[in-house]
Amino acid sequence: VLLRIEKEESLMEAINKESALQRLKSYRKHPLSAILFLLVVISAVITLTVLIALIAYILIKGIPNLSPELFEWEYTTENVSMMPAIINTLIITALSLLFALPVGICSAIYLVEYAKRGNKLVSIVRITTETLSGIPSIVYGLFGYLFFNIFLEWSYTILGGALTLAIMILPLIMRTTEEALIAVPDLYREGSFGLGAGKLRTVFRIVLPSAVPGILAGVILAVGRIVGETAALLYPAGTATTVADGLMSSGRTLAVHMYALLNEGLYMDQAYATAVVLLVVVIGINALSGLIAKKVGVKD
Repeated sequence: VLLRIEKEESLMEAINKESALQRLKSYRKHPLSAILFLLVVISAVITLTVLIALIAYILIKGIPNLSPELFEWEYTTENVSMMPAIINTLIITALSLLFALPVGICSAIYLVEYAKRGNKLVSIVRITTETLSGIPSIVYGLFGYLFFNIFLEWSYTILGGALTLAIMILPLIMRTTEEALIAVPDLYREGSFGLGAGKLRTVFRIVLPSAVPGILAGVILAVGRIVGETAALLYPAGTATTVADGLMSSGRTLAVHMYALLNEGLYMDQAYATAVVLLVVVIGINALSGLIAKKVGVKD
């Protein structure tokens, strides 16, 4: 057994050396490939360096300023508590996903599974979603303010902010769900049809479970955008420092809370501490969603 393992290791080393030599020869024949490879490596190093520096800066500046007073239930000018903002963030995130997920997923199912090829409606919807994805978040905030606050006379409400964010993340959910459904092999559909299953049963029992990891990836991106959003919530939801006691009440999220503290300029230390909590919340949500996607994928 030991001799066999040593032979396999030596064979792998020989293969790696041979592949490395082949790479060097290809780079000599095609200098542009070496330049592109170098640019990719430099870009990856720069991205990783910026990410590490950003996280390190937030942690260094924020962790020393964390204190129990920042997590008290009620906000005052003395404790500058972020607990109401954390609760409002969870409420708005849940409401936004509740409004956006059914519409986005069902729209993607229609575009991929039911719409005929060459349908003009499909091309119009895709162009519209791509256009909406490129609109700045402040424009969504202005729209939410004009429609929900002024036209519907809701004033500053959690519901208006959640609907504004739902409109903002809807194109993202639609596109990611559509790509996840397209990635499912047609062999799955053909096998289901061959066993006598109908279209609806095939979609919900075969196609959607296979596309769950890709759909959850879109949900992760949407949640990250909701939690870190500020401009789209300033006008529709307002900046009240209390926990929203209803859908028609005003309330600030964690990102808006940090923006307000920085804007006032009187609570810089507390703003850095809020940034640490916001960073932990985003990383925690992404890790939890990734774990769920991995378990679902393994189960399927």
